[in-house]
Amino acid sequence: MLRSMVAVNVLLAAAAVIRAPSLDAVPEQMLAFAAFGEPMLIVSLVALCAARTWLLKLGYGGAYALIAVFEVALAWAFHEAAGTVALGRETMPFLQFAAITVFVAGISLAYFDFRARALSPAIAEARIQALQARIRPHFLYNSINAVLSLMRSDPRRAERALEDLADLFRVLMADNRTLAPIGNEIELARQYLAIEELRLGDRLRVRWKIDGMPADALVPPLVLQPLIENAVYHGIEPSDKGGEIEIDVALAGKQLVMELRNPVPAGGAKHVAGNKMAIVNIRERLQLHFDAEASMRSEVKDGAYLVTIRIPYRTTAA
Repeated sequence: MLRSMVAVNVLLAAAAVIRAPSLDAVPEQMLAFAAFGEPMLIVSLVALCAARTWLLKLGYGGAYALIAVFEVALAWAFHEAAGTVALGRETMPFLQFAAITVFVAGISLAYFDFRARALSPAIAEARIQALQARIRPHFLYNSINAVLSLMRSDPRRAERALEDLADLFRVLMADNRTLAPIGNEIELARQYLAIEELRLGDRLRVRWKIDGMPADALVPPLVLQPLIENAVYHGIEPSDKGGEIEIDVALAGKQLVMELRNPVPAGGAKHVAGNKMAIVNIRERLQLHFDAEASMRSEVKDGAYLVTIRIPYRTTAA
């Protein structure tokens, strides 16, 4: 809705510049256009949002035609309510007013159609696959060596580690275009950390703060694991003493908030640079799923690297 309002007002401003007899008259012309354009825009947005389910069933062509008819009818209603539509120093006939209305609506719809194609499932899938492919080869190499070292001394633990490794790669190679319960993401993170604990031992400490986590919340798959992998790789491995990773997931109003905190070793700038790929990819995936409703922030705060993700609280039922 915000994009619609911005786009329409930009077009109204352009029309005001074209129609105004001089630059000094542009503000007056823009105010006149806005006096009728803004109420029509608000009514249109409310009506189209209410009818969105029905419009989707008509298909793009049918919905486009119906919206055009609706906008012409709306222009006629505003024209009749105002008597003669006075826009600036001259009056505007209804046909001209209706033509401008349809033109603005058509440009707006064309923009959103182009934007939907740009964010098509094929593009989204390609980006998701790029994120999946970024698991580091050294992780697989180290994990296999860690399991081999346990084969004789602790075969049961080695078996569990292989099961965790298989589950991890099964998720990495799956079709992850749809949202999944947050519980799945937490379980995947636990399995990944269990594998890392085989070689890091007491150097890797994890604090879970998920008592306030809504179990039915839906999140993009693989939204936490890459960040935890970075936390281990950049925050725990470089230090001989290791460190603690804190994972906090809770509901704040109508938003699900996920926070991940890990220590910053000497040379914190390198840490931030090393996380850049994961941050950029996950931010793109959040945009693909939630558009402007989601946010992601990363910062170095109080000697720790903190990543905060906020997404709308959605459930399977919704």
